[in-house]
Amino acid sequence: MNTSQLLQTVNSFWDHHITPTLTEYIKIPNKSPSFDPNWEKNGFMKEVLDLAVDWTNKHKPKKSKLYVKQSKKRTPVLLVDIPGELDGNILMYGHLDKQPEMEGWDQGKGPWSPVLENEKLYGRGGADDGYALFASICAVNSLLEQNVKLPRILILIEFCEESGSPDLPHYIDLCSDLIGSPDLVVCLDSGAGDYKRFWTTTSLRGLIGASLRVDVLTEGVHSGGASGHVPSSFRVARQLLSRIEDQDTGEVLLDELKTDIPDYRLDETEKFVSILGNEVVEEFPWKENMKPSSEDNVEGVLRRTWRPALSVVGADGLPPSANAGNVLRPYTKLQLSMRIPPMVDPIKAQEAMRKTLTENPPYQSKITLDFEEGAWGWNAPETEDWLSNAMEKYSKIFYGQSSGSLCEGGTIPFMAMLGEQFPKAQFVITGVLGPGSNAHGPNEFLHIPYAKKLTACVASILSDFPKK
Repeated sequence: MNTSQLLQTVNSFWDHHITPTLTEYIKIPNKSPSFDPNWEKNGFMKEVLDLAVDWTNKHKPKKSKLYVKQSKKRTPVLLVDIPGELDGNILMYGHLDKQPEMEGWDQGKGPWSPVLENEKLYGRGGADDGYALFASICAVNSLLEQNVKLPRILILIEFCEESGSPDLPHYIDLCSDLIGSPDLVVCLDSGAGDYKRFWTTTSLRGLIGASLRVDVLTEGVHSGGASGHVPSSFRVARQLLSRIEDQDTGEVLLDELKTDIPDYRLDETEKFVSILGNEVVEEFPWKENMKPSSEDNVEGVLRRTWRPALSVVGADGLPPSANAGNVLRPYTKLQLSMRIPPMVDPIKAQEAMRKTLTENPPYQSKITLDFEEGAWGWNAPETEDWLSNAMEKYSKIFYGQSSGSLCEGGTIPFMAMLGEQFPKAQFVITGVLGPGSNAHGPNEFLHIPYAKKLTACVASILSDFPKK
């Protein structure tokens, strides 16, 4: 295989067929069902599906088949079945749903207004994870152009990943014959430590989403006449959160949400920090003089990858400050995001949270706690020699640097499902979400030069799939 020719093919395909399509994709506010309950009526998901189907039909390899599955009241999945000449099965994965808008975009940029600036494509969903379908087909086509023999490849694209993939188990069962038993799983929905090398993700945290509501009154009352006597609903909520989190350190207190960190992941984290140095801190848009929770960079990375962490990501019952009168509010509702380490059982973790937050509430206040479906984390199996050698070789060829591995604090439910179902499968979990790319936040961008090289790396790794 001629790697120079392959990169040339990839670059041209990106310029002519991927970047223009991603630009159109970004314009469509296809928010995941958790953020758009009326997604069927609004029609944005169908619009994205139609775009993906039209593009795939134009560019899919010869003899491949495109399937669209959509069961009643469920988001769709798109599958591209590419026959191979070698024994074995490869599964490639991505998603086409998006996170909501988020405030704080720079002037001239917005979630649904694509902007190409300094070889970065700004807009919601381009990097997380709109490019995956297009890059996967590009990778396969670049190999077939050189008559590289491949095993059978199945590309699976879902539309509810940002909601925790609630529909995916249904489709895994429905399409079990089509999916078969993958020998290699390639996921293009993860991060990169920098833009200088090929990165793979070796672990992911799980996720428990919940809403916590505290009611103290049936209606709002004058704060002058009631405060002090009537407990503040916000204070009660704060008391409850202190049962599960040390407010001074951020440490999660429940043993059911913790796990022992394997020594090899500790070593991996130390190596990761040695490569990037203080970049592991500087990648975040810190407010002036703000400091991280730990000044030890290794510990800081572990806190966002292998330790549980609680975040309040939304709130109801609080008026905007400009409209806030002197009223003691009847309730406070908080949306909680609890990231749990790999290998922690989300069901047991939920039950521990439920018991801790609802038993013996302060002042006998009314507590309502509703959980979303919990998601398992994932810890990669040991990488086979052929795969680790391929990642290292092609990172050096296309980036000029050794490959890197990292633990991620995010969640990809599909990986946990596959890891449990196919324990013998190998995994390449990679992606373009490097420093500053800010998935889910304002000014999300896709680093196009990095994405091109990553596509070439993934293609080349596929070409090294062992011949049985």
